[in-house]
Amino acid sequence: MATAAELVQIDLAPKRPVSKPDWLKARAPVGDNYHDLKKLARSLNLHTVCESAHCPNIGECWNHRTATFMMLGNTCTRRCGFCAVPKGRPDAIDFDEPRRVAEAVAQLGLKFAVITSVNRDDDVLGGARAFVMVIDEIRKQAPGCQVEVLIPDFQGNEEAIRMVVEARPEILNHNTESVPRLYRAVRSGARYERTLRLLEYAKQINPRTVTKSGVMVGLGEEMHELLDVCRDLARVGTDVLTIGQYLRPSKDHLPMTRYYTPEEFAFMKQEALKMGFRHVESGPLVRSSYHAHEQADSAQTEAKGVRLVM
Repeated sequence: MATAAELVQIDLAPKRPVSKPDWLKARAPVGDNYHDLKKLARSLNLHTVCESAHCPNIGECWNHRTATFMMLGNTCTRRCGFCAVPKGRPDAIDFDEPRRVAEAVAQLGLKFAVITSVNRDDDVLGGARAFVMVIDEIRKQAPGCQVEVLIPDFQGNEEAIRMVVEARPEILNHNTESVPRLYRAVRSGARYERTLRLLEYAKQINPRTVTKSGVMVGLGEEMHELLDVCRDLARVGTDVLTIGQYLRPSKDHLPMTRYYTPEEFAFMKQEALKMGFRHVESGPLVRSSYHAHEQADSAQTEAKGVRLVM
């Protein structure tokens, strides 16, 4: 018979949910700008990643008339464990959508627009074509507005990547999201090496392209793994890096392992800057497009040879 010391102890008591730290509490979305932008998106049949991905910064960003538009529908062909965007079989690509996105950008008077999309593994080249179209449409309807595109990996298709890079967005963003060890669970259908290759290939096509990527923390990674990812991204010439806290959208998504402290985010920022990134945005509520205009200004100023004091 097993001794008491050898028995496995199972705690059957329900676990108390850990309350969010004070530094993770965002303002509720209110204000005229928030409601106006929501009404405009509905009237043009557009989606925003701010809503679809349950972004905690929606109140702050929308109140400043800044939004990230999500093209190619609201249904993703992949099932990433962290993402709140609906998954399934999407409708055919709507190639009038880029015109409507540009119309919204013009009506809002945006000086900097961020455009992303769901994954469309059913039509990779069609997805790339839509990104090219929206860049062109924004330049027609909202002259002077800078454009950041947050693109999927296009399954590594070099023709699709080239199409978007040659449309010359001010920033080309593709998120890394997590460390290689966790990729299978976090980024279903993606490959870590493919992400690095996309960012490297964009620089090879046009060395002046400002490239950007982002990672989440709190999914079970170790600090040394995060720093290794930063080194890999710096090695392929990535200019801008964002680091933010993963927040579980629902019980059906990957669990969060822990909250990182503001001090840890500050440490990661300083380490990443030493690696040569032009701009690093690192904090609990940081998301890929958070303070995107400031990121662009920093990266482009640095590119002109002016050293920034961070």
